[in-house]
Amino acid sequence: MPLRSDWAISREGFTFDTILSLIKHTALDPRKSLPLYLASLYTARGRQIALTNPGLARWLLRAVYAGIALRVKNFLDEGVSNNWVSDTYNWNKEIVVVTGGSDGIGMKAVTLLAERGIKVVVLDIQAPKYTAPPNVHYFHCDLANPNAIRATCAEVKTAVGNPTILINNAGFARGKSILETTDNDLRLTFQINSMCHYQLARAFLPDMVAKNHGMVITVASLAAYVTAPHLVDYAASKAAALAFHEGLQAEIATVFGALKIRTVVVCQGYTKTALFEGFNKGDGFVEYPLDPETVAEAIVKAVLKGRSDHICLPRGNSFISGFAGWPVFLQGRIRKDTGKKMRAWKGRQVLQPSELGKLVKGEGELGGEKAEEVSGTAGGKAKEVVGSVKVMAKGLEESAFEEVQAVNDAAKRMEESAFEEVQNSGDVTAT
Repeated sequence: MPLRSDWAISREGFTFDTILSLIKHTALDPRKSLPLYLASLYTARGRQIALTNPGLARWLLRAVYAGIALRVKNFLDEGVSNNWVSDTYNWNKEIVVVTGGSDGIGMKAVTLLAERGIKVVVLDIQAPKYTAPPNVHYFHCDLANPNAIRATCAEVKTAVGNPTILINNAGFARGKSILETTDNDLRLTFQINSMCHYQLARAFLPDMVAKNHGMVITVASLAAYVTAPHLVDYAASKAAALAFHEGLQAEIATVFGALKIRTVVVCQGYTKTALFEGFNKGDGFVEYPLDPETVAEAIVKAVLKGRSDHICLPRGNSFISGFAGWPVFLQGRIRKDTGKKMRAWKGRQVLQPSELGKLVKGEGELGGEKAEEVSGTAGGKAKEVVGSVKVMAKGLEESAFEEVQAVNDAAKRMEESAFEEVQNSGDVTAT
């Protein structure tokens, strides 16, 4: 499937991004605005149009300046992000790892990469919801379990080879308020959305550093900039993922000295996946739901481009990245309004093994020496059974106590009766 052109109308229809794209490729393109400006000065037809429209030449000149400034800014951004060095990719030899590649955005990205003959490794707790072609290798991996991640990464390197591109795509959300969020919810959210990025980097990054070649893509979220009620833990974990990307980019240049390794972060808004089912769709123009394939295409384009980047989707929402510097009254208003979007949220919950009462090898503290406390549906039933057994045991204990007490009472009565008989016998003898 060919990747969508930047000139094409988006899958989401006519939106604010459509207008921005049109302006970017016309008015803010000096290759188009500069000839028009010169024509308004040096051609008879241009001078005639300029005379009837006095402000035209001035606006064309401003467009030229703005277009040049934008190009200089983009040139500096790309140069610094890529350490002013270039690199080449051999797509017949590259190995791409995609976490959460069995469904949603990850599935679309895997499909687009596989169609181009690129070898892809999928790490997911769910089996792929598609028929995987020969160049796609699925490994069952519980990203909520650091030990499982280490074991699976070792298996990947043995069976497929050392990955050259890592796409941290897997995501997790509970959609609860702060007071409803449990410790287990927090652990799972941060582990899957950000902590596993460190564990995967420790597994795959050393080989990239040794070869001075590779790429790490972090799928964060616009929630990394704007925290919404009922998504506080999710937003915090995505902010942590964004910080991971920024820190990794700096360490690659200053600590590891591997200047050719690329880092990309994707901060997307609400996307029509099962994870965010029921989320408010917005106004449909500035705020609108993204198609999973739109996000997947942005990821794949970044991979094929082989350059570091910071991508916000929708593109028109890139101004959100400066949200922390906005006036406080605007920040507060937007956060409260965002909370309304969660009222009908009913996102899919992929239960982890520990929540189903299954003790997975290596799960828990100290390499599995202390098993994690069983919780969730099956864990709750197990606790109910244990509780019932305790009640039965207590009942038996009470029953046995009553029987012993009855025997003691009977013995006491017999003793008293015997004493009375002896006493009576003594009285008769004395007479």
